[in-house]
Amino acid sequence: MKTKPDHILDIRKAIHPISLLKVSQVFRAMKEQETLEILCQDFDTRTDIFKVLPSFSYELISMEELEEDDPTLRVQVKKRKDI
Repeated sequence: MKTKPDHILDIRKAIHPISLLKVSQVFRAMKEQETLEILCQDFDTRTDIFKVLPSFSYELISMEELEEDDPTLRVQVKKRKDI
């Protein structure tokens, strides 16, 4: 199910620790039921995104690899409740 995101965060060119900080900051500022789309490439970022978000605070909407020149992953999450 594709959902139009409330927020889009493109961290494909960001340094790994900075990209995780950005994800955390944007997610914390979101309101309940808003969605965030994250675009990333780095393998570590793909796995660590879910380590910086408390597991009870989001719902995974979709995760898909995009057909582009560089491998890109699109992750969409919805905030469940304010944290």
